[in-house]
Amino acid sequence: MSSSSDLSRKLFGTDGIRGVANLEPVTAETALKLGRAAAHVFSQRDTPRASNSERPTIVIGKDTRLSGYMLENAFAAGVMSLGANVLFIGPLPTPGVAYITRSLRADAGVVLSASHNPYEDNGIKFFRYDGYKLDDALERRIEQLVFSGEIESVRPTAGHIGRAKRIDDALGRYVEFAKASFPKGMTLEGMHIAVDCANGAGYKSTPCVLRELGARVTVAHNNPDGRNINAGCGSTYPEAISQLVRESGATVGISHDGDADRVLLCDENGEVVDGDEILAIAALHFMHRGELARNTLVATVMSNFGLDETLSNHGGRVLRTGVGDRYVIEAMVRENLNVGGEQSGHMIFRDYGTTGDGLVSALQILRIVLETGKPLSELKRCLAKYPQAQRNLRVQRKPPFSELAEVSGLLQAAERELEGQGRVLLRYSGTEPKVRLLIEGRDDAQITKLADGIASALQVAIGV
Repeated sequence: MSSSSDLSRKLFGTDGIRGVANLEPVTAETALKLGRAAAHVFSQRDTPRASNSERPTIVIGKDTRLSGYMLENAFAAGVMSLGANVLFIGPLPTPGVAYITRSLRADAGVVLSASHNPYEDNGIKFFRYDGYKLDDALERRIEQLVFSGEIESVRPTAGHIGRAKRIDDALGRYVEFAKASFPKGMTLEGMHIAVDCANGAGYKSTPCVLRELGARVTVAHNNPDGRNINAGCGSTYPEAISQLVRESGATVGISHDGDADRVLLCDENGEVVDGDEILAIAALHFMHRGELARNTLVATVMSNFGLDETLSNHGGRVLRTGVGDRYVIEAMVRENLNVGGEQSGHMIFRDYGTTGDGLVSALQILRIVLETGKPLSELKRCLAKYPQAQRNLRVQRKPPFSELAEVSGLLQAAERELEGQGRVLLRYSGTEPKVRLLIEGRDDAQITKLADGIASALQVAIGV
């Protein structure tokens, strides 16, 4: 049995549990234990359970990965073995799972997805009954139950074992939910939109919603086979949507990641509109309409400092958080704010949902295009960016940076050289075996040289 100190962060990263499917911790065995732990935790919590159910109920959704079948059945077996019920909803975007969890009055929702990672990976992330992600304390409690054996003796029998049911209209429910975030009386008629579905969970929902709202839609990477999710496509390969826009002559491009909680856009010239530009467009428009709560936008430390200057110039401000959409959402809830997101494309419009939603976010920007009569190429010019140099390196291990003498020295030297006219951010990814470096400043050549030097030292010290 592991001690409590050994359990800390054994499973959960910044966005649930993630790794190579069928290797720990993303195995059928661990998924079964997680199902049991989750059923126990959520049966102990005071939630507005559906009136016709005395048992806790957990919704299980997934993206299009081959390993989703294995994990889905293992996790469900664990849930039912502890006497709770399961609702299967099949492949659906992560925000769709959050919505269905709320809509069906379930006690929790689970998404089996590794987001933007390749198909070999998979993951498990949880939502509470209200559609928000779990806090650290609840994740630690689940981890403790997985490792401690505390509930090993809880074995319901006969009629006390849980049961499973498939919800056939989950996709239709999510489609109507997403459409409701778009103004009534407004249509997308006359607009030609290109969509890269990343062969992921949004392969049906996004094209369906856009067409039902009147758009002409050109779709690519919407034929998932279990192995092609994120393969040379989606929001981590923006060149794919750029090419699709140029070839199709679309006026706007939309690109999702594998579970469709992210979106990157593309203007009519085939130029990418990243998360910071999307945030700037939305925040300024919401401020102009008096709809940005407390004139405050939430963003992470990775967002460009130009975002702060842009909002400040219009009487607003940016509240910064740690990296990860869960931290953005926590700050939004704590401060009662309604717009936030990440440079990577996680956008949260809290007036409409509880988590990052690539489709709903795209609809908000399409609404702004229609209301202003301006193309995306013009709208995105509202953000004047500082030069940024980013490096992402695969690593063998993740020691504290203070133990890497040469790297530490270069970091300190870079900060001295920037002299308060820039910043250096170095962190390990919470979802992949990678280290991420960002240097921001006023001189592109200077920050590129600094980034290359630090990246070389990291490669020697801990690179693959």
